[in-house]
Amino acid sequence: MARVSATAEAPRAAKPRHARSASASSGSPRRPQTGYRPLPGNRWVGWAGPLAVTAVAGILRFTDLGRPDAVVFDETYYAKDALALLRFGSEQAFLEGADDTILASDGNWRTLDVFSGDPGFVVHPPFGKWTIAAGEWLFGMTPFGWRFAVALLGTLSVLLVARIARRLTRSNLIGVTAGLLLALDGIHLVMSRTAILDMVISFWVLAAFGFLLLDRDQVRKRWLSNDALSPAMWGPRLGPRPWRWAAGISLGLACGVKWSGLWFVAVFGLMTVIWDVGLRRRLGVENPWSATLVRSAPPAFVAIVGSALVVYLLTWTGWIVTDAGWGRQWAAGQEPSIMPDWLRSLWHYHAQAWSFHVSLESDHSYQSNPLSWFLQTRPTSFFYRGGEEAAGTCGGENCSIAINAIGNPVVWWAGAIALIHQVWRYVAHRDWRSGAVLAGVLAGWAPWLLYLDRTIFTFYTVVFVPFIAIALAMSLGALLGPADAPLDRRRWGAIGAGAIVLAAVAAAWWFYPVWTAQPLTYLEWTWRMWMPSWV
Repeated sequence: MARVSATAEAPRAAKPRHARSASASSGSPRRPQTGYRPLPGNRWVGWAGPLAVTAVAGILRFTDLGRPDAVVFDETYYAKDALALLRFGSEQAFLEGADDTILASDGNWRTLDVFSGDPGFVVHPPFGKWTIAAGEWLFGMTPFGWRFAVALLGTLSVLLVARIARRLTRSNLIGVTAGLLLALDGIHLVMSRTAILDMVISFWVLAAFGFLLLDRDQVRKRWLSNDALSPAMWGPRLGPRPWRWAAGISLGLACGVKWSGLWFVAVFGLMTVIWDVGLRRRLGVENPWSATLVRSAPPAFVAIVGSALVVYLLTWTGWIVTDAGWGRQWAAGQEPSIMPDWLRSLWHYHAQAWSFHVSLESDHSYQSNPLSWFLQTRPTSFFYRGGEEAAGTCGGENCSIAINAIGNPVVWWAGAIALIHQVWRYVAHRDWRSGAVLAGVLAGWAPWLLYLDRTIFTFYTVVFVPFIAIALAMSLGALLGPADAPLDRRRWGAIGAGAIVLAAVAAAWWFYPVWTAQPLTYLEWTWRMWMPSWV
């Protein structure tokens, strides 16, 4: 049995706030009492398991990626927006019947003419569409082409989750379990196989989280694994933080896909500063909050917020350097200003897009309330073909071909319980790992509670489902128990944890046809619609 990290079960006991060593109270430096805890020693094992579950994820996501040979859900916007970026550098208005023209073509994006010649007003930044465009550039304007890059990011997300969970818990087993649970989730799978924006933002948010974990480990290894002593008043300067800059770049790319990435900038920025407070406390700093606000917060702001802002602006390069984008010449008709015209026009564009977002209240048959997301009571139907259109595809007359963005019920329902367990771990035991995972969930979910009247969908959860997979894997590790637990405790823990994982595998097998548009009889399709609200 692979060793399960004790940190997932028994974090460091909290030190009383009033307790201070004699050396700290006298103002002299002291040595940290505990050192940096290294990762599991066998690096080959640490990569073999994550790569194996990534291979599983890739098979599930790339098999028949071009099915259905149709424009699915909001692909009708983003696939053509991506084509416009390739052709013109900015989004353009479409001709009526553009989807049919594209599907009937040979897929040569250089010659396709489906645009009216007018600029298109779109309300999301360009980077997600540039990502989709990369696949179209490589493989043509076909369903496989416009889905390729998103499927690749979805597959790589599984690798990231497995490695991130391993680093969080110092457990190869928990890391592999987290990756497998994400690979088998229906929301993540459907969004990986569909050319819309949410998987792209999910990937870059996850990458930013991983970079901040690397930063945390690097700094702690630097200061808790050597013999250097630190002043009690302010503590040391923590040194260069390249991983924070990488996190800022990733968050800038996330914001360049959808503005909801801003919440992760705020939450992750606060999270990494709080981690610095904890480090300074362990180093014996008398005023860790004051020292962190003076020494860590300003450079953290520059590294994360500053780099994110610069990268975000760079994602608009195509719109800035060309003249065909919507509103690009708006400033030319305004009073002169010291601000460059392109920046004034971009600001105006953002104001118009913001007005659209906050006023979007039109009803949609598949919109859902964020309070219901964890129970997956109203998933989104991306595609359905039945009746005469599907006749004969299943070997009979009454057939159904569907894509339903339904989360794996085992992952989501057990994951909801796991989140409650992680809240308890964080509140009762001050487990920073639980707090980090909860931060990822809250940044992706809680902001939508401010817009309960807005038209929103369950598939927005793809941005935080990786953190649910990690939370569930951590709770399964706690159920399994520490490596030195009594044999009976480990046996029953292994049976319980293993049963949940096997149930997730079985659920993925059962729902895979309605995640990937495989033909079923109508009766077989109804068997998979467990709730009336799923139809």
